[in-house]
Amino acid sequence: MFEYENQRVAVFIDVQNMYYSARNIFQKKVNFENIVKDAVGKRKLVRAIAYAVGTKTAEEQPFIDALQSTGIETRQKVLAEYDSGQKKADWDVGIAIDAIKMLDMVDVVVLVSGDGDFIPLVEYIQSRGRIMETYSFRETTSSKLLEHVDFYTNLSDNKKRYLISTPSRYQSKRDKNKPHDSDAEDEEDF
Repeated sequence: MFEYENQRVAVFIDVQNMYYSARNIFQKKVNFENIVKDAVGKRKLVRAIAYAVGTKTAEEQPFIDALQSTGIETRQKVLAEYDSGQKKADWDVGIAIDAIKMLDMVDVVVLVSGDGDFIPLVEYIQSRGRIMETYSFRETTSSKLLEHVDFYTNLSDNKKRYLISTPSRYQSKRDKNKPHDSDAEDEEDF
C-alpha cells in the first residue's frame, strides 16, 4: 500500500457488518479504535464515522460513548419494526451518500465493511480519482468487493490487535473454559 503523509483520509465504518462478523466467527468484539489508527497511519484523518443501528431502549449507548471517546463520530438509526414482524435497518445508503459528499475533501476513502453492496460506491469513488481501501474480516467479505478495491487489509490476520474478548454470553459452553487472551482483556470492551 502506498501511503503519503499528505494524503487526506476519511474512514466509514459499517458497525453492524463488522460487529456480526466478529461475533459470529470469533465470538469477540471489534477494536474500532485500532482499525482507524492503522487505516490512517501517518496520513491526515479528515473524519472517521461509525454507522450504528440502535434499539428503542438505547442499550447500545455505552458502546456509542466508547466509540465517541476515541474520536470516532457516530451516526445512529433506530431499528425499524414493521407490522409483519420484520425488522430492518442498515446504513448502506447513508454511508454511500456521506462518502460521496466528502470526496472533494479527501484523497483516500477507507470502508470498514465486507459488504458487496458497496461495489457501485467503490467504482464511483475510483472514477473520481480517489484511492479506495477496505478493512474487514476475510471470512465474511465479498470476493467481488475485493476485486474492486485498491487496497485490502484482512483484519483476521491480526486478531490480537483488532478483536476484543466479549462477555461470556457470546461464548459456547466449551469455550468458557478456555483461557482468555490477557492482552485483549486489557482493552476497552466495544
